[in-house]
This record gives sequence, structure tokens and C-alpha cells, in this order.
Amino acid sequence: MQILRNTFAVLMGLFCAGLIISLGIRLNPEWVTYEEFAPFKHWAKLLYTVRDKPYFFVTLLICFGIASTMGGVVTAILVKYAKVAYAILIGFILLFIGMLDILFNAHHPTFYKISIFLIFFPFAWLGGKVTEVIYKRKIRRQALHDANKAAALHTRSKNSE
Repeated sequence: MQILRNTFAVLMGLFCAGLIISLGIRLNPEWVTYEEFAPFKHWAKLLYTVRDKPYFFVTLLICFGIASTMGGVVTAILVKYAKVAYAILIGFILLFIGMLDILFNAHHPTFYKISIFLIFFPFAWLGGKVTEVIYKRKIRRQALHDANKAAALHTRSKNSE
């Protein structure tokens, strides 16, 4: 059953990342050269129309960083164990897809091809670490709360004797 939960978590992380990338591309209406919400079906046409606009690729890299982080967070929240490892898996999957994009579509600038390696993996790791820190803090607070509750019960029982 754990494998189904982890698979679902990875798929939700990838869905979240795809949604953020789609929203990021929709920031500028002149980039939208397609009818659907998501640009992935018409990716080659989109890249061809923005090939001379380096600010599109800068925006795309920023969206990739945010998407990788948020995809890692969503995945890390949904898995039970190895939160950072699954968040990093999201980064690797997105990096693999990005590399396939660079290989099959020739309209990327050089800075984009280099920067893509520096975006996906570290930002997905960051998302996993953020989630891990939040969960550890939550566990510490719960333990402190339980200890205070136990101490209060112990004090009440002593006073009633």
C-alpha cells in the first residue's frame, strides 16, 4: 500500500509543478500561442515563437525553480518516509524532462541550457528540506505539549492527594 501512496505523491508533485509552469508561461499574454490551458502539447511551436525573447527563458527558469520547490513540497507532504528523497526524485524527473526538451527542441539559448542543471535538483531538495523542517518542528511542539500536559496531570494528582 505504501508504494501506491508514494506513486500518488510523485504524480501530485509533478502535477503541481506542471500547473505552476503553465501559470508562469501565462504571465505574458503574447507568449500564449495555443488554445489549451497547458502549453505542453504545443511546446515546440511556443519555443519557436519566443526564440528571440531571452526574458521568456529567464521567466521560465524562475518558474522551474518555483515549480520544482512546490512539487517537492507537495510530494514530501504526501509521502510518509524519506521525504527529502522523494522531493529530490521530483527534481530528477523534471531535470530529465528538461533535458529531453533541450535535446528535441533547438530553440533554447545557451544560458538556459546551462542554468537548467542548477535549477531543478537544488530547488526540489530545498522543498523537501523545508517540509522536513516543518514536520520536525511540529513533532517537537507536539512532544512539548504532551510533556506539559503530563506534568499538569501529575501536579493535579499530587494536589488532590
